[in-house]
Amino acid sequence: MRTRIPHLLVASAVASCALTAVAERHPFTVQDLVAMERIADPRPSPDGRLVAFAVTTMDLEANRGSSRLWIAATEGGSVRRLTSATGSDTSPRWADDERLYFLSTRSGSSQVWRISISGGEAERVTDLPLDVEAFSVGPGARALYLGLKVFPDCGEPLHCTVERLAAEAARVSSGRVYDRIFVRHWDSWKDGRRNHLFRLALDETGMPAGGPVDLMPGVDADCPTVPWGGADDWTVSPDDSHVVFTAKVVEGAEEAWSTDFDLWVVPTDGSAAPSRLTVDNRAWDAAPAFSPDGTRLAYLAMARPGYEADRFRVVVMDWPGGEARILTEGWDRSPRGLVWSADGASLYTSADNVGNHSIFRIAAADGRVEAVLTRHTNSSPQPLPDGRLLFARDSLVSPVELFVRPAEGGEPSQITDLNGRRLAEIEFGAYRQFSFTGAHGDEVFGYFIEPVGRDPGRTYPLAFLIHGGPQGTFDDHFHYRWNPQIYAGHGYAVATVDFHGSTGYGQAFTDAINGDWGGAPYEDLMKGLDDVLRRHRWIDPERVAAAGASYGGYMVNWIQGKTDRFAALVCHDGNLDETMAYFDTEELWFPEWEHGGTPWENPEGYAEHSPIRLVGSWRTPQLVVHGALDYRVVDTQGLATFNALQRRGVPSRLLYFPDENHWVLKPANSIQWHEEVLGWMDRWTGSDRR
Repeated sequence: MRTRIPHLLVASAVASCALTAVAERHPFTVQDLVAMERIADPRPSPDGRLVAFAVTTMDLEANRGSSRLWIAATEGGSVRRLTSATGSDTSPRWADDERLYFLSTRSGSSQVWRISISGGEAERVTDLPLDVEAFSVGPGARALYLGLKVFPDCGEPLHCTVERLAAEAARVSSGRVYDRIFVRHWDSWKDGRRNHLFRLALDETGMPAGGPVDLMPGVDADCPTVPWGGADDWTVSPDDSHVVFTAKVVEGAEEAWSTDFDLWVVPTDGSAAPSRLTVDNRAWDAAPAFSPDGTRLAYLAMARPGYEADRFRVVVMDWPGGEARILTEGWDRSPRGLVWSADGASLYTSADNVGNHSIFRIAAADGRVEAVLTRHTNSSPQPLPDGRLLFARDSLVSPVELFVRPAEGGEPSQITDLNGRRLAEIEFGAYRQFSFTGAHGDEVFGYFIEPVGRDPGRTYPLAFLIHGGPQGTFDDHFHYRWNPQIYAGHGYAVATVDFHGSTGYGQAFTDAINGDWGGAPYEDLMKGLDDVLRRHRWIDPERVAAAGASYGGYMVNWIQGKTDRFAALVCHDGNLDETMAYFDTEELWFPEWEHGGTPWENPEGYAEHSPIRLVGSWRTPQLVVHGALDYRVVDTQGLATFNALQRRGVPSRLLYFPDENHWVLKPANSIQWHEEVLGWMDRWTGSDRR
């Protein structure tokens, strides 16, 4: 039995998020969700007085989001928009205390621009024939480091890549030929190009001095990594002499079943080829960060090859060529990213933590870990020169805003309030965290949200939401795809459960799902539902709908064959046949770890927990949702699920998006998704639309 985690009290978050008095408030809807301003990528100025960040606004008419740069004083009291041109402006990076570089699509392609914080027009810095995928500003603003997508076998990568792309576009025949996998990845077909890291020298005016130099010539690998990587995949030494980056360089098709991302080092002048720093570790190495004085390199490292959900350890290596020391072997959390304090004494990171996402400070000398901010979702920690800590925070009742924690500790101050006026007009459901005894006798946690404006004299339906991953969490977070408050605003009680396999409860809890997809997680979900119904007698047990995506969609299909206690089910991008899903997907390391080898080595591991073997018991009305561009859980799995439901005579419906991947990202599609999902749940739970 696992050691029980002390219960974490989370006060009921009542619908009093209003910051100003308003005459009338309304329950939270998908229209409110789409209207929220989305803050991302906060970056403090070198002196710590200001923070630049990107704000994305959804444009329903254009059916996409567009971003602008904003700036705020870290002492509070001043927030203003910095850019307003057409296109999107993202990735603010400081050249000094007065100037910012950033990415913009205002010219028709993604290029680097710069602007003075005192005002005036932005100035274009790069005019490359390829999009800049990501970038950083080198020490002293002597160079820019750019991620560009090029053909790795090109001698002159930019010119050659443009010529090859033009020749491909002019070709009359349409056939593509592949000699190895990946053929496609996440939501894109592969065409032979790789993300490479380039250095672009700047002159004394901050403009390019020559052309970009490929620091990865001939390397058949990606940096930034694909599909989630960015500028945090590399770090430049403070003397601007070397770059350390993460990339997976393996033999041929092994890329599809290996997680051996390594750290590599290369001189910034391109005078030598990259050399591998982490030869001995066959598992994942990531997130390199040089200390301010350049004497140490920190990074994250997993221990088990082939397992993407292994725990990251924090490692510090003396630079150059020194010993690498694991700082956090005894800390049972998996950190996300690393940033040094100004004095080099500490490292800051964030990690899932018992249904929250917390910020931690790690002593660089001995690895002592201190929780700095525990409740809600706290991310993007940025230590300021005077000891204060800038960070982003969101919760189940608020999207991201920026905060600053005093150097001496204590309650943080909120320095942005971009959504305050909207929140003042919205009524949310009160929420709390709960726990119960789940599979293996372990304590399992979840969240419960009351329906908005609950009448004590009525009974209510329940929306039972199941997270994906499976190594994920439904935490105290403002979700833009699966926001529980949407259902609470629509008149449902809502429950989520962080079943075995979830993150933030220790590595053993996460590992428990390996080879047991339909076992302990299913038991946790059913026991969690029992606990919710026992505690809240005003919920009608005959009017419960379950919904989930990815692994949550798989679990919905599994539930379909295991129980008839639900009035309705919603499966979004979920697998039906785990054996065939292996042959459909792209990142083969994932099913090979989760199901104990390949299907020909361990066929029972795939068949035992495959929903397809339970189709004969299906009878609950089910909505199936899938995206055509989902190459992780391929759309044939959704179509097969719908076929099975129809052939069984089970009431069912298919919602198919030809222009969405594993997620639904376009605002108009998000609105349609919510209307269909809520409409389906209403239909079978007998609920009235608000």
